[in-house]
Amino acid sequence: MFPMIRRVVVRSFEQGLLFRRGEFRGLVGEGTHWFFDPLGRIEVEVVSMRAPRLVHDRLDLIVKSGALKPMADVVDLKDDRRALVWIDGRFSHVLGPGLHAYWTGPREVRVEVVETRRIRFEHEDLKVIARSTGVNSLLDVCSVNRNHAGVLFLDGQYAETLEPGLHAFWRGPADARVVEVDLREATLDVGGQEIMTADKVTLRLNALVTYVVSDPRRTVCTVDDYRQALYREAQLALRVSIGARELDALLADKDEVARETEAMLRDRASALGLEVRSAGIRDLILPGEMRDLMNKVTEARKAAEANLITRREETAALRSQANTAKLLAEQPMLMKLRELEALERIASTGHLNIMLGEKGLADRVVNLL
Repeated sequence: MFPMIRRVVVRSFEQGLLFRRGEFRGLVGEGTHWFFDPLGRIEVEVVSMRAPRLVHDRLDLIVKSGALKPMADVVDLKDDRRALVWIDGRFSHVLGPGLHAYWTGPREVRVEVVETRRIRFEHEDLKVIARSTGVNSLLDVCSVNRNHAGVLFLDGQYAETLEPGLHAFWRGPADARVVEVDLREATLDVGGQEIMTADKVTLRLNALVTYVVSDPRRTVCTVDDYRQALYREAQLALRVSIGARELDALLADKDEVARETEAMLRDRASALGLEVRSAGIRDLILPGEMRDLMNKVTEARKAAEANLITRREETAALRSQANTAKLLAEQPMLMKLRELEALERIASTGHLNIMLGEKGLADRVVNLL
């Protein structure tokens, strides 16, 4: 049993939606309203305008009636459009396709309609928009770090290379994917490589390759893992360079091997979108028996060099003695002076026994002392 008269109170910040037999008939403004409804066909829904957005399952009927025109802004978004909503000067949310209505009374509402034909979304307030709640349902937001580059693919196809910063892409029109690439100088450790030289000596070495990414697009599109690809190329270059040399030549000039390896790597690295800055051999490890043999060879070589130096010094000493003897033979008085110098040194010790056989020499010595 329905009451014949219904009373509806609408406050200043509210609006009443009047329906009769399910059809929208208009808005009911502020005040107390009485409705004669003996058959229960009248329905009045009171909604608050403090919530700026009017959400209703029969919004299409309400909008079609035209009753909202002086009271609300209506936005009808097609599939290729989205809307940015600001409430009281602050960003609120993003609207997807569909019919939307916002009250224009108690709250200041601003709606900005944007197109999604350009998949990348750019806006001066992007940082604020990206932080809002629920935006991820309509936008793919990503951040490219400093000293990095972002390679953008749309539906699997390369689109562009992104600079460091915040970027956003509309969901739906295309599948956007960003691959971040580090542009800083990096070092690749090529360790534990066992390589055979031209004279069949197997050795182990560790090498270092320093590189930077010069072409992010090529780096991402050419191979699935550019570091692993560069590692393999470095292995091959080392094997080619070392395999063409004998052990002695390798040990004599490791820098030349490094330069040759670097030259071979440059062309291949360029095809991968990389720039090789330097390449060098860090460690060169010989097998145990080869180290013992090399130590023996080095020891024998050093012993021969020491023996040669000793013989050279002895020869020089004998040559000096021969020259001295020749000079003393030619100048007898020099011999006498040498004898006197010897006597003087002996006399300085404090005890002197002199036995001289030459006649007259004893007298001269005594007079000298």
